[in-house]
Amino acid sequence: MVKIRQHAVIAALLCAATAAWAQQQPAEEPGWAKGRPKTDTAMRMAPVPAFPIPTAVDQLPTKKFKLPPGFKVETWASGVLDARGLRQGPNDNILVSTLFVGNKVYAIPEKGKHEPKVIIDKMPFATGIEYQNGSLFLATNTHIYRYDNVDGKLDNLGTPTTIYDKLPGGGDHSWKFLRIRDNKLYFEIGAPCNICDPGEYAKLYRMNLDGSGMETVASGVRNTVGFDFDPKTGHLWFTDNGRDWLSEELPNDELNEVTGPNQHFGYPYCHQGNIPDPEFGWGKNCADFKKPNALLGPHAGSLGLKFYTGKMFPAKYQGAMFIARHGPWNRTVKYADISVAWPDGKGGAKIEPFMTGFVENNNYLGRPVDFMILKDGSMLVSDDHAGAIYRISYGK
Repeated sequence: MVKIRQHAVIAALLCAATAAWAQQQPAEEPGWAKGRPKTDTAMRMAPVPAFPIPTAVDQLPTKKFKLPPGFKVETWASGVLDARGLRQGPNDNILVSTLFVGNKVYAIPEKGKHEPKVIIDKMPFATGIEYQNGSLFLATNTHIYRYDNVDGKLDNLGTPTTIYDKLPGGGDHSWKFLRIRDNKLYFEIGAPCNICDPGEYAKLYRMNLDGSGMETVASGVRNTVGFDFDPKTGHLWFTDNGRDWLSEELPNDELNEVTGPNQHFGYPYCHQGNIPDPEFGWGKNCADFKKPNALLGPHAGSLGLKFYTGKMFPAKYQGAMFIARHGPWNRTVKYADISVAWPDGKGGAKIEPFMTGFVENNNYLGRPVDFMILKDGSMLVSDDHAGAIYRISYGK
């Protein structure tokens, strides 16, 4: 009996000691914080929180935007909380996805009042959207769904078909971006961290529209949530967010072009084509990886990418790429804009700013995300920070 009591006392002491030790341990750091320097400035940095409500229409930054001569911008829709992806939908509706705070997909009529109507609700990470031939595709961080025969029934989409349920989920870089090309659905699985060995993550994939035939398109892609196909060459171009915490000025985000099969774009071994990673770059040669076509700026948060296929803009912009630089959070000086890029046909690209005015007094007034070309050739731009969609048009 005495031995039993001794064992009970020892067990209780061990449990108490274990609990006390656990309380003293720091909470596990999130993936975005891996590699963060322990300096006061760095420790105060964290991802910019999303607004819980959209900016009032009279407070939107539309009048502060600056564009090249002949272009103008107007507020096309307001009150679109967390507006992210833009796609042409059925029956002259624009589909708008959301991310962290929205958990929704909206439909906004192209004609009349551009008032957003929720067509999918309470769907976390409802970011990846695409529409083709009456089917609406939606990708969260865990599943890819397909809503069939949605034309004329946006008020009640019904129950979707799950075409893929093996996405890894999680938080870091787990949201999706979708494009359809030649009846293939393209999507990405981002790295599950700031910097780590990503395994089967950090890749671009494609599959058939029923979820079968999944295959790798490109590897070493840290986090792309913006890609499109060159209408001239058919090549896939994508933005890629560089790793954090290397320095305030390095590395740059990348603009990349997939020109062949089995190409590796460097992550986590090499950044911006010429900087070996201080942890994972040992024994690696940056020359062994596909180099970026252009650099997009340090921690630029480069998101949406869209080739301009309309006719309204001047000839200079025909076939150019528009890129949404959402803006950095782990950089002291903030910036955000819409840039435009032209492939040079030699593995490079020329880039210049197109629309500025998203930052004032080092604070974000808005943050561009994605683009869509309307039938008249004008271009829509989503802003998840202000909860709005802007329309850019040209006319002398």
